[in-house]
Amino acid sequence: MRRLFSSVLIAALFAAPLASCRANAAAPERRFPAAKQDARLASGPLQTAVFAGGCFWGTQSVFERVKGVTKTVAGYAGGKASTATYDQVTTETTGHAESVEITYNPSVITYGGLLRIFFSVAHDPTQLDRQGPDVGNSYRSAIFYTNPQQKQMAESYVRQLGEEHLFTKPIVTQIVPLQGFYHAEAYHQDYALHNPDNPYIQVCDVPKIASLRAIYPELFIDYKGQ
Repeated sequence: MRRLFSSVLIAALFAAPLASCRANAAAPERRFPAAKQDARLASGPLQTAVFAGGCFWGTQSVFERVKGVTKTVAGYAGGKASTATYDQVTTETTGHAESVEITYNPSVITYGGLLRIFFSVAHDPTQLDRQGPDVGNSYRSAIFYTNPQQKQMAESYVRQLGEEHLFTKPIVTQIVPLQGFYHAEAYHQDYALHNPDNPYIQVCDVPKIASLRAIYPELFIDYKGQ
């Protein structure tokens, strides 16, 4: 579903689903536990993580404000390079999910730390093939792991969240190997930052940024763009 809505259409047609953007299925404003299985903070080369959690505008707007994250890119994962364009992905026939590639400093934040933010702030992992008003497989919840360690940590954290009953519904997040990540078009990059008055951004993404600031103040940075 394309997100080029007028404020009138949003108010009239999407009030209920847009409201579901504001908080995930767990208790709102709740700090999630640290991952029991995680890498330790350690010096070394920058690392990458790829997450899909609905519209990549919101996912990027959260992670670009996380301390230790050095770069974020909105893009597509799960399909082929030849179909990695917005016009094709929105047909819901490509296998791609709107995703964000996160480059981070492992001496500042761990992969488990990113997972905690992904599940508690960035999206609702109990919504199947949708987030709020955006419906379709391209808006699915997914973790595209780049190595066996990421796979193990992601699976372990999902089990941990289930055991601690932090959600009232089952987590439906896919944990699958990354076959390729393809950059989205330039106008999608830092979209929330450049379009703060867009009604979609105001309703769906600004509350996520506010939650990150409130729940994890020690990790929040006031991102101004590059």
